[in-house]
Amino acid sequence: MMTIKEIHPASYHPIADLITYNPLPSAKLRQIDPFIFLNHHGFQTYPKNNRGLPFGPHPHRGMETVTFILAGDIMHQDSGGHESVIESGGIQWMTAGRGLIHSEVSSSAFKKEGGDLEILQLWINLPAKLKMTEPRYVGLQKEEINHFELSEGKVSVQMIAGDWDGNQGSFETLSPMFLSTITMAKGGKFNKSIPVGENVFFYVVRGEVKILGEKIPFRNLVEFTNDGGNLSVEAFEDSVLILGHAKPFNEPMVAQGPFVMNTQQEIMEAYRDYQQGKFGTWKH
Repeated sequence: MMTIKEIHPASYHPIADLITYNPLPSAKLRQIDPFIFLNHHGFQTYPKNNRGLPFGPHPHRGMETVTFILAGDIMHQDSGGHESVIESGGIQWMTAGRGLIHSEVSSSAFKKEGGDLEILQLWINLPAKLKMTEPRYVGLQKEEINHFELSEGKVSVQMIAGDWDGNQGSFETLSPMFLSTITMAKGGKFNKSIPVGENVFFYVVRGEVKILGEKIPFRNLVEFTNDGGNLSVEAFEDSVLILGHAKPFNEPMVAQGPFVMNTQQEIMEAYRDYQQGKFGTWKH
């Protein structure tokens, strides 16, 4: 039966004027294979005529990024020619694969008008056989993402990837996994079956919930055993959480800067390829 191994509070690591909390990795937890990194930006309110998000052009290789826009917006551009502005409630899924350059900044409208901002980015590893796959990007607005309700409407599940009782995720994934954003009103409850052998990613973004009898406040990541079973969750107050689960790759991981590979030599090759322009040309 699945049990809680440890609760990991997010540590505070601001980036310029951007409020940022980082629950994964931490001093005690390197990864929840294949989930390897999470940054939680905000909640904060930007004034008019602000500089917006600070993530200008930078490279990636060997992993995927899933970006959750809870408030505000994010403008994505990359060396593969993809461009979009995804607004509150939307999701971005980018496969870096063999390598690309991208930027994640605020839209000109947000920088001019300001407003609330809360954005999370989750990094998901790629298995060795897919490290050098072709890069791709999909950005979907809130209304384009499949969702369904539980607990008499007190729980809304945004289906990002995988399947939940016949409800399909809106993104196709290279490796099988389940991923969702779950919004809960106070008193809302749900149960989710977790297959034996799959690692669970569970992060409380807002509010406070009870899991397997234990209270978990916001900005905490819960590490579970992977024995499988029934995950029971109840909201003590209005809450938002990210829930995922997947089979671990159980492969060596070397993460350095923006690259996630299997060996140090592959990291060195990634830096060399980037310097030689093999990640595409930044045209913006």
